[in-house]
Amino acid sequence: MVFELPPLPFEKNALEPYISAETIEYHYGKHHQTYVTTLNKLTEGKPEEKKTLAEIIMSAEGPLFNNAAQVWNHSFYWKGLKKDGGQPTGTVMEAISRAFGSYEKFVEEFGNAGLTQFGSGWAWLVLEGGALKVIKTPNADLPMKHGQTALLTMDVWEHAYYIDYRNARAKYIETFTQHLINWDFVAKNMAGAK
Repeated sequence: MVFELPPLPFEKNALEPYISAETIEYHYGKHHQTYVTTLNKLTEGKPEEKKTLAEIIMSAEGPLFNNAAQVWNHSFYWKGLKKDGGQPTGTVMEAISRAFGSYEKFVEEFGNAGLTQFGSGWAWLVLEGGALKVIKTPNADLPMKHGQTALLTMDVWEHAYYIDYRNARAKYIETFTQHLINWDFVAKNMAGAK
């Protein structure tokens, strides 16, 4: 199977002023593309060539796992972004309020997961055993390796924000939670997990 860079679900300038077209060009066009290219090189002519991305992630280690997981993580990340996303409504808001006590508490916990992730990694809203949880993972690690269903992720690798926010990870996180979450995508993931 040849892996391909999936199309972005929006134009490269669609998230401005929160995330610039230049950041998208580097993050999607260079970093994400490199993970796809490297994954294809690592699987060419090997048994993994016939596996799906999820199958590779669940069975691989080392560079093969890292590149496969980063292809999946980034493809998932882009779908979770939307300009002026605002707050969730309906069943998503109800589920978040039940799980965290309030939407504000969720934002605090999710933001803290991203802020306290030492080095590169991800903050996630996941479903585990029917319960919503916030987790963080280092490097390329992801919820499916731990029996969890990903609902939303925030990339806290520096390449996700450095052009626009320099070393101000906290400002990027604040902007992400206030303006960029695609709650329709979260709702779809929640519905699909039941």
